[in-house]
Amino acid sequence: MNQILAVFGSMNIENKTVLVTGSTDGVGRLVARRLADQGARVLIHGRDRTRGERLLKEIRAAHRGSAAFLPADFSSLAEVRRLADTVRQTCDRLDILINNAGIGSGGAAGKRETSQDGLELRFAVNYLAGFLLTRAVLPLLMLGKPARIVNVSSLGQHPIDFDDVMLTRGYSGSRAYAQSKLAQIMFTFDLARELEPETVTANCLHPATYMATTMVRQSGVTPISTVEEGAEAILNLAVADELDGCSGQFYNGLRPSKPNPQAYDDTARERLRVLSLRLTGLA
Repeated sequence: MNQILAVFGSMNIENKTVLVTGSTDGVGRLVARRLADQGARVLIHGRDRTRGERLLKEIRAAHRGSAAFLPADFSSLAEVRRLADTVRQTCDRLDILINNAGIGSGGAAGKRETSQDGLELRFAVNYLAGFLLTRAVLPLLMLGKPARIVNVSSLGQHPIDFDDVMLTRGYSGSRAYAQSKLAQIMFTFDLARELEPETVTANCLHPATYMATTMVRQSGVTPISTVEEGAEAILNLAVADELDGCSGQFYNGLRPSKPNPQAYDDTARERLRVLSLRLTGLA
């Protein structure tokens, strides 16, 4: 983290509250650890209690920042709501939200799976869970102004077919993954349009290509990037001074980039927003 601070310049995050989803493993774990090393109060999220408690002990042993572990399975919208309730009950504000939790394509043999709510699993976990969580904790983020939302997406993007969002016909794991990642970007752009950048900014990124993570290995792909590269890119959006007031951007690593054209389609974003509010019970 010190290297990152030296390169970019960073806001002072000592005693700031940061929620990092999917932070018991992979790049999320490294991001959470580095934020804690700079004195932040980090809310660790994951499904695996053993891994969560292990990271909690490491952070506490370093005597820098503080941490709490908040378990939740993002295949259940009820658990996402419960997580948001816990955050609201235990925090008086939220300064940074990093939506990092996700699952991969399932590899070449990936089969269509559904969430506990009967929704296509990758759309539910990679996109809808973050949509619901962000909406639920937005009042806390507004209290933490200037606050930041960082959505960890991907260069792998596929336009959404609104006639078959749940991919009941001709299912492909890679398409399901890519569709969920484009949905994240569309949501980010909507948030940026909705929120005053002086209060809350919303940006998204492809952190690095095929990082050495469990997700990548389970997909049957040989890693070509490190989690350190990915963490650097995520932390850039989360804490770099130069991004104060910057909102509605998609980054490829450390560079501004352009996502799939559907992300700029106002009609498509509106259709996604209406569908998401209905599926999460927020409508």
